[in-house]
Amino acid sequence: MADASAGTETGMDPATDTGAQAGPPQVFDSRRSELGEGLLWHPGRGQLFWFDIPEGRLLSRDETGPLAWALLETCSAAGWVDDDTLILGGERRLWRFDLGRGTATALAVLDEDPALRSNDGRADPWGGFWISTTDKEGARDRGAIWRWHRGEVRRLVEGLTTPNAICFARDHALYADTPRQRVWRLPLDGEGWPAGPARPWLDLSDRGLNPDGAVIDADGLFWCALWGGGRVAAFDEAGAVVRTVAFDAPNVTCPAFGGPGLTTLYVTTALEGMDDDARAAAPRAGMVQAVAGAGRGRAEPAVTL
Repeated sequence: MADASAGTETGMDPATDTGAQAGPPQVFDSRRSELGEGLLWHPGRGQLFWFDIPEGRLLSRDETGPLAWALLETCSAAGWVDDDTLILGGERRLWRFDLGRGTATALAVLDEDPALRSNDGRADPWGGFWISTTDKEGARDRGAIWRWHRGEVRRLVEGLTTPNAICFARDHALYADTPRQRVWRLPLDGEGWPAGPARPWLDLSDRGLNPDGAVIDADGLFWCALWGGGRVAAFDEAGAVVRTVAFDAPNVTCPAFGGPGLTTLYVTTALEGMDDDARAAAPRAGMVQAVAGAGRGRAEPAVTL
């Protein structure tokens, strides 16, 4: 990815450009979530998982239909350990979750502050798992980003409000603070720990765009959900928008590539912040949607426990 000077200008406006879209969005799962989040395509199971954060549920579907697990605390992000086990980022703890039994075992404490909850998270290429925290009432600068790696938990970044867009390239991580409308680049060492200070990379504030969840695809593009923008935008290394994919919901929260060849772009969406008229005008809001042939993803790495 490029430095901040390259990331402040783009060739297209992701709020209006539709780019080379593969086709209209389809409903993958019709359950409407107040705040759908944390998409994970499990490469071993060939199965999509996500969260309904306010309801405290892990959701999925398979050939039998929709699936749901009630959780011990609010969770919002997951990584895969093996075909039967996930790691979940919760309000105060990281959890080992057995999919077959539907049982959770606490792995580590993140933060005991009851005013906080987990938000965005993703496995890194070194077997670690990153998870962010945010204030439940939206208080500024109380959020942080944490990393689990082989039994050790460290707080890596502080002073954020709503940390999002955690994803990884070869030698750095990217993360956003949604209210600040900016994305930072954090250099990493050979074991995936920070190797220097984070630097601003992408500033979307001049266009009023709100970066939410994100993923880097097989070609190195940064695919970022735009809360309130109804779409996912793909940015190149210079921070220019090269593609956008629109969805039938204003609040797109988290993208993931999955399906055969990892060429289907899935997104979670949210009803949060929408009044009755807005909800009626967007009947697919809150559902998981999908566009086939939108791009080409990378398989999510496993988390080492």
